[in-house]
Amino acid sequence: MPAPLPASGPTGPDSPKITLVIGSGGARCAAALGVVKALADAGIGVERVVGCSAGAVFAALVAFGYTIDESKAVAMRLWTRELAARRSMFGMLHAVAPRLFRSRAAPGFGLRDDRVPLQHLTAAFGNKCIEAALLPLHLTATDFATGELVELATGPLVGGLRASLSLPPAMAPQRVGERLLVEGYLADPLPVSVAIKHGARVIVAVGFELPLQQRVERAGRTAFQLNAILSNNLLRAKLAFHGAAHHAEMIIVFPEFRQRAGRFLSDKLAYIIDEGEQAALQQLPYLHHLLAWDRAQTIA
Repeated sequence: MPAPLPASGPTGPDSPKITLVIGSGGARCAAALGVVKALADAGIGVERVVGCSAGAVFAALVAFGYTIDESKAVAMRLWTRELAARRSMFGMLHAVAPRLFRSRAAPGFGLRDDRVPLQHLTAAFGNKCIEAALLPLHLTATDFATGELVELATGPLVGGLRASLSLPPAMAPQRVGERLLVEGYLADPLPVSVAIKHGARVIVAVGFELPLQQRVERAGRTAFQLNAILSNNLLRAKLAFHGAAHHAEMIIVFPEFRQRAGRFLSDKLAYIIDEGEQAALQQLPYLHHLLAWDRAQTIA
């Protein structure tokens, strides 16, 4: 029988638990499955989950109690070349002639057809609502008009995931209520602020820095390099701020990928999960120390 992810973890009142935050990182976010496995093997449960961008998908898998094997199957269906292969004809026409092909649904547009990822997300999660998760689940996106971080804790799960994954011009923004939402990482690539807001005492945050290019010879690589520099600096600045301004205890897990993980999973999934587990195992002694200290403080 497939091993379940510890959606509720050890359930006793005295069992140690943490809040799990999974940041943006594309296919590499599958490393979070390895982190959760390491926590479960150490007898540490998860009491709340926060996810951003691709990390939101894995946060949902944990919060809804999907097994390891089920989570792997979902990941393999989502992170394939098919995801980026199908272009949106309307988006292409809008890019060439924006006045003639104007979107009535939203001011943004996407060059990629989002029907494939939506089909796979719907196949994985159906019509579930965020608030129906076994654990409190919080997805994050960015308000396209203001740039503010938006927390999604209620409403259709697939719609929330679609919003957290939307990065124009590749994928069109997602309207949720009165707001037009885009990629969560634009506001915060590792949204520990949401965990702190909800009173988390011990946080395990799984983050990913974008790899920098060793050789930048083409326009596409130049754009990727600039994006990586901006994203990595935003991640470091946010973590530095939260570490200085708040008292919640944070353990940051940055899996190291010596092999190229790439944007798609194929045969790399087992490797990515294992790297996440190994990164978490290195942090376990300090995590046990923090949990013991937190329990002593609570009793006192």
